[in-house]
Amino acid sequence: MIRLHYIALSLFLTSFTASAQQIFSNNKYPLVDFRPPMDITPASLAGSFGEIRGNHFHSGMDYRTNQREGYPVYAVADGYVSRIRVQNGGFGQALYLVHPNGYTTVYGHLQRFNPKIAQYTEKTQYAKKTFELDEYLTSSIIPVHKGDLIAWSGNRGSSGGPHLHFEVRDSKTEATINPQLFGLDIPDNIPPVIHAMYVYRLNKKPFNEFTPKQYFQVLGANGKYHLNQVSTINLGEEAGFGITVTDRGNGASGTNGVYSIMLEVDGKPVYTSALERFSFDNSKAVNSHMDYPAYMNTKRVIQKSFVDPGNPLQIYFNLVNNGRLEFEDGKLYALKYTVTDAKGNQSTLEFKVKGDGKATIATKDLPAGTLFPYNQNNEFNTNNVKVIIAPGNLYNDLNFTYAEKPRPASNAFSAMHQIQNALTPLHTGFELWIKADSSLSKYKDKAIIVNANRASQGGYFENGYVKAKPRTFGTFFIAIDTIAPSIVPINISSGKNMAGLSKMTFKISDNLSGLKSFNGYIDGKWVLMEFDAKTATLWHSFTSQTATGKHTLRLVVDDVKNNSKTLTIDFYK
Repeated sequence: MIRLHYIALSLFLTSFTASAQQIFSNNKYPLVDFRPPMDITPASLAGSFGEIRGNHFHSGMDYRTNQREGYPVYAVADGYVSRIRVQNGGFGQALYLVHPNGYTTVYGHLQRFNPKIAQYTEKTQYAKKTFELDEYLTSSIIPVHKGDLIAWSGNRGSSGGPHLHFEVRDSKTEATINPQLFGLDIPDNIPPVIHAMYVYRLNKKPFNEFTPKQYFQVLGANGKYHLNQVSTINLGEEAGFGITVTDRGNGASGTNGVYSIMLEVDGKPVYTSALERFSFDNSKAVNSHMDYPAYMNTKRVIQKSFVDPGNPLQIYFNLVNNGRLEFEDGKLYALKYTVTDAKGNQSTLEFKVKGDGKATIATKDLPAGTLFPYNQNNEFNTNNVKVIIAPGNLYNDLNFTYAEKPRPASNAFSAMHQIQNALTPLHTGFELWIKADSSLSKYKDKAIIVNANRASQGGYFENGYVKAKPRTFGTFFIAIDTIAPSIVPINISSGKNMAGLSKMTFKISDNLSGLKSFNGYIDGKWVLMEFDAKTATLWHSFTSQTATGKHTLRLVVDDVKNNSKTLTIDFYK
């Protein structure tokens, strides 16, 4: 018999712009306080709030900027600049504005700030002798009014193309909230697309890569979908469901994520996910929300309609037995998916399930391993390796497996250690200790742990072990980094006259442990060097401080293991 234990929720409808959207919490949001952050009309999105990305939910809306940089960006409401962030990657250049209504707005991947903010930023960078900056400001330093020009859109940081990343956050909790709940209109009368449906034979066991699943092709359009050539699915034992969906807005919209997914059995909800808001601490649990093994193997995003016991996300409502369902033998059930976008457009998929005790699919036997409960501290030890997984890192009970493999042919100071496998997600990571060979002794300060692809996991030597905190399972060994970073001048050379050029440019990179710092000095004085990680480009924009005549540049680049490269060039201006 299907188990339906309903959770009482306060449900209400909140009107915003020209549509009605369902909010499954008790939160209410102002609808007229904010203006759009840009004047590009009609507005369209390259990425929606809550869209599933690698290892995280997208935390805001990506406004399209016609594949160009330099569009004006405006304060959406009165307030003040509370934070200025400059990063090699991430948002690149970003502004945070606190507003008196209790919300903070964030503007990322900016090309440049307005003159007042830019002057304050550069002054702080010179005072602290750093390019990267995370500066918090009080309300009196840079107040803003609704509609004030604060910056221009760009492509800085880890952006994949020119756009404006825009967020709304709760100023008290820092939770990020769907901006479309604040009346910011994105033209959209197109319902979501349902691409496929899956049935998982859970059989009262933890979900993992061995869980049997069945694929069902979905046909339909304009919000109405059905299973292809299947009218009824026979199910025995415990089952769960999953769905593949996308959305897009009008015009030049990209392919985006959806707002909510509801699954009903005989007209009663048994699962709802709604991307109203989430905590950044929980964003990596996107890997529990979806079928992570399927994503790793095929890059297909299947959103599960059942919740793992260690999943900390607060986006679920109407849960019945966490979406793990049992169907009474011989009884027929009507199931319905309702998928909604942030504008209120809906698509449905209806199908039937018949309880059938004979329609079972057994779960494959697991390989020999050690049971790690999801809610406990778990440790594994051998003579050569130690693994510690703290509570809050596993989403399900884990059949933990380990194997020691021969060392790689070069630059290895330990055997290779296979720690579980890449199909099991982790929330933050785990502690890994690998016993070092005696030959490492003279390279202790250069030791790191790398994975099978020789990607650095960081690490340090202590008491005969190299210790690190990888964020994913995989295969690891000890390597060393003794090679200094590389500096390649692009538009400057010894003795060159740089008159007429606005900046000097370089490419910098590191072979293994990663770049830690870069510092430039002209005639012995520190100067601001700016860096774009995705292009590995480093540059200094000349100021009036570099007068006409001969100058000496000294550029120092260090990696994480303190290997240092210095380039000295005389030039003229």
